[in-house]
Amino acid sequence: MAQPLQGLKVMDLSKVLAGPLCGQHLGELGAEVIKVEPTGTGDDTRAWLPQRAGQSATFLSVNHNKKSLAVDLKSPKGREIVHRLAAEVDIVLQGFGGGTAVKLGVDYKTLSTINPRIIYCEISGYGRTGPLGNEPGYDVMLQAFSGMISTIGLPGGLPTRVSFSPVDLGTGMNAVAGVLAALLERQRTGKGVYVEVSLFDTAMSLMGYMAQNFWMTGKVPQPMGTAHPAMCPYQAFQAKDAYMMLGVGNDAQWAKFCQVASMESMRDDPRFATNSARVENFDATVALVGEKMKERTVQEWMAALSAAGVPCAPINTLDIALVHPQLAERKLVVTTAHPVLGTVNNMAMPVRFQNETRHARLPPPLLGQHTQDVLSDLGFDSAEIQELLRDGIVSNFDQSADAKTE
Repeated sequence: MAQPLQGLKVMDLSKVLAGPLCGQHLGELGAEVIKVEPTGTGDDTRAWLPQRAGQSATFLSVNHNKKSLAVDLKSPKGREIVHRLAAEVDIVLQGFGGGTAVKLGVDYKTLSTINPRIIYCEISGYGRTGPLGNEPGYDVMLQAFSGMISTIGLPGGLPTRVSFSPVDLGTGMNAVAGVLAALLERQRTGKGVYVEVSLFDTAMSLMGYMAQNFWMTGKVPQPMGTAHPAMCPYQAFQAKDAYMMLGVGNDAQWAKFCQVASMESMRDDPRFATNSARVENFDATVALVGEKMKERTVQEWMAALSAAGVPCAPINTLDIALVHPQLAERKLVVTTAHPVLGTVNNMAMPVRFQNETRHARLPPPLLGQHTQDVLSDLGFDSAEIQELLRDGIVSNFDQSADAKTE
């Protein structure tokens, strides 16, 4: 895979999902990414379940292509190490709570004084301004705060969150975009750039087209299950054997669906002939289509509708999606040799260059796995490194493993 960021170095001070995903993507683009973690505990997600052989699945999902430096940032010597690293890196990712970065000496003002060309990406919950500027950010809280949860689930049902943390992951992707734009700006001006992203900004931007609908109509979006407020029929339907998704996105597709479903009499019926009419007669349309969908199996509908060019999909469970030949053809799953788990899978960055095959260069690191290598690269000699290890300023993965078994 092309390595457009090859030669650039990233110091990843972030944790959990948003910042680590950004760092992982920058690593896949060729940058050397050094994940700076607290000694003893490391990234919060290292303790999350499920685990195998002491390794967290969540941590594995957003931390390949990185090296791990375990250092005590609360100690002066620990801060000195990070400052020496800051002098050499191009990009810093930081996601501490309000005021913590200043206390630890890794805020933008401090690090940009050390390295004026640094691109510093700060990730926060609600942004660093406004009445909530110092509030911590959690994906599900921003799903709730932004109105997202109020639109999800079945009408009259219990509040339901989106299961895969879209606010965290979306913020990580926004951070990648911001960092890449900042690199272009630095190339133009020769100066460093402060980049800010927040879970709040991401959550509200994800609600963007629903906000436009509200501004235009004054109607507050409500839960609709799998249905869509602007198109019909566009939702899950019960086939003879299971549920499936049907997506009639325009009137031409409606005509094709009616032909496949032997509903020609309904194609030009004024109640259903246009999408606006079908939305206006939403319940009647859904009831009519729903009865017809029960006549065939999912596979029968899939074959007929796909051949006619009508959007449809089975409602797969994840295990089925992961073994589909389309995923194998796209080569989105990459493998690495983990020092504890052996071969591990990871989802690669969903971008390809020149049709090249994606690959991961490094497995998700053990806590402090690269501490000694990073310190050596920074100019610390063997005696100094051993003293830092002995004093607990830094740790390596062997010490971490010993501590866990004691």
